[in-house]
Amino acid sequence: MTQLPETGFLRLKQILGDPKAGIPPIIPVKKSTWWAGIKNGLYPPGVKLSPRTTAWPVETIRALIERLGG
Repeated sequence: MTQLPETGFLRLKQILGDPKAGIPPIIPVKKSTWWAGIKNGLYPPGVKLSPRTTAWPVETIRALIERLGG
């Protein structure tokens, strides 16, 4: 699994991975599945950093990994 930073935010490419950039996924789902999961309450909503930028606190992603059994 990818090493998570101690604090800060993660962008979607860091969570779902980006094969073109060589970034392995932390949560291996497609983008559409991720957004549907947020809508359904399965995945945590992100924090809007700007009108076109959403990120997730590292602590939130750690809690999600624990909840999903990772």
